[in-house]
Amino acid sequence: MGFGDQRFTVNLSLLFTELPLLERPAAAAAAGFDAVELWWPWPDAPVPEQAELDALRTALDTAGTRLTGLNFYAGRLPGPDRGALSVPGAESERFRANLDVAAGFAAATGCTALNALYGNRVEGVTAAEQDLLALENLVLAARAADRAGAVLLIEALNEPESPHYPLLDAAAAVAVADKVDASSGLGNARFLMDLYHLSMNGADLEQVIDAHAGRTGHVQIADNPGRGAPGTGTLPLAALLDRLAAAGYDGHVGLEYKPGDRPSAESFGWLPR
Repeated sequence: MGFGDQRFTVNLSLLFTELPLLERPAAAAAAGFDAVELWWPWPDAPVPEQAELDALRTALDTAGTRLTGLNFYAGRLPGPDRGALSVPGAESERFRANLDVAAGFAAATGCTALNALYGNRVEGVTAAEQDLLALENLVLAARAADRAGAVLLIEALNEPESPHYPLLDAAAAVAVADKVDASSGLGNARFLMDLYHLSMNGADLEQVIDAHAGRTGHVQIADNPGRGAPGTGTLPLAALLDRLAAAGYDGHVGLEYKPGDRPSAESFGWLPR
């Protein structure tokens, strides 16, 4: 069990970033992975040129890598400005403009999970107003994901790195997913369980797994402290993944960690081959 029996997917927005975007799928394949995931690759362009979308799809196909997870537009990541769908004005409009583009790309690549980051609290707008806008946009996102044959993921982030992000624990993210399901009638909203973010908030990870594995649509890992590869921090990640499997989770586990001061291909020594 543990690391040896998991289906891992490599996040190409944190790993292999020493390479241009279109070279990363082949690098992941050379490192032994056939599944990858991405944040929205064009943070300043919610609607990129079709040629850019086509080039990325070709790079994935040529490498023999399947895209298993993709973020909707969420601003520039990583950083404290993440999230768009609950921010009134231009950011919300950018999110809506991106919905069909991201869902279309997911459908074209066979991607089965689309992640919608909630958005920071902003001055001059009440939390209730932002939550209402968020629900409206998440229902639109759920419908777009459904058209693509994908689930919609709702993620909790961590307060030290994202102090204005409102979903800071598993229960809050699951509650939003439940509201989206109730409003859309589609039942395709799921929790994205990121063990690094939850650990940064001091969560009891075993309790989170026991309580929410059944609502989880995707899992991401990095060690803590440092957001590095497993074994660089103190999290018992192999045991936690065993617990997830025992609780019934059989989906992919995203490697969303920083490789440190070395090429990304050298950061997988922890992984049994």
